Amino acid sequence: MMKNNKLKDMSSPELEKELSELKSELFKLRFSLATNGLDNPLKIKEVRKDIARIKTILRQRELQNNQ
Repeated sequence: MMKNNKLKDMSSPELEKELSELKSELFKLRFSLATNGLDNPLKIKEVRKDIARIKTILRQRELQNNQ
């Protein structure tokens, strides 16, 4: 799980890159859950929350820039 402070310190391009990596990781986790099961199914929940955190920060920055 990523911390909000760490995410806020990252630049927007870094956040976009991290977001795409997390999305691909989520896809792999869902695929392995469907095929052979996961060791830790809670990992999917953590990755989804990290994706939501990143999207929230990116949206906040977008709104600040538009003001």
